[in-house]
Amino acid sequence: MSSLNEEQDSGPPLPDLSGGQMISLGTVAPSYGITSPRRGQADYLQYEAKRSFGTILFSNTGGSYLLGGSFGVPFGFIQGLQKSPNTRWKVRRNAILNECGRHGARISNVAGSVAVLYSFYEYFADALDVDKALPADVNFSLSPLIAGFCTGATYKATAGPRVAALAGTIGLGCVGITNAIYLAIGLPQGAKGFLFF
Repeated sequence: MSSLNEEQDSGPPLPDLSGGQMISLGTVAPSYGITSPRRGQADYLQYEAKRSFGTILFSNTGGSYLLGGSFGVPFGFIQGLQKSPNTRWKVRRNAILNECGRHGARISNVAGSVAVLYSFYEYFADALDVDKALPADVNFSLSPLIAGFCTGATYKATAGPRVAALAGTIGLGCVGITNAIYLAIGLPQGAKGFLFF
C-alpha cells in the first residue's frame, strides 16, 4: 500500500531518452536541469533605463507632496506656538495641531500640484522633441526650461497675464539656475531623477 502511494506522489513522469541518439540535450534541458551555454554570447536581461511617464508622474508628485509636508508642518508648529490665545497646554496643543494641519496640507497640495503640472509639461516637451531645435554641440535640454515656465504660468494663470508671466519666469529661473549649477559642477542635467534636479 505504501509503495502505491509513493508512485502516485512522484509527480509527472519524465520522458525516457535512453535510446535516442538524435535528441539534443539542449532542447530538453529544462526538464533535466541542464543549462545550454551559448558560445560567444553573453546572457543578459533586456533593460531599458528610461522610466515611463506614469512612474515619473507618481514619483514626482508623491515626493513633492511629502517634501511640502515636511516644510509645512514645522512652519505650522511655529505658527501654532505664536498664535496660541492662551498658555494652557490644552489650548496651545489645539492651536499647534490646527496650524500644523492647515499649513502642512496647504504647502503639500501646492507642491504636489506643481509637480503634476511640471511632469506633464516636461513629458509633452519631450514628446514634441523640442531639443532638435538646438545645435548638436549644446549640452542641455530645453524640455525642463519649457516645463518650468509653463508650470509657473499655468499655476498662476487665474491671477492675470502679468502675474502668470512673472510666475512662469520664476519657474524658468529656478530650472535655469539648477541647470547652471549642475553644469558648473559637472553633473548631467536631471541627474537626481526628481523634477528638474
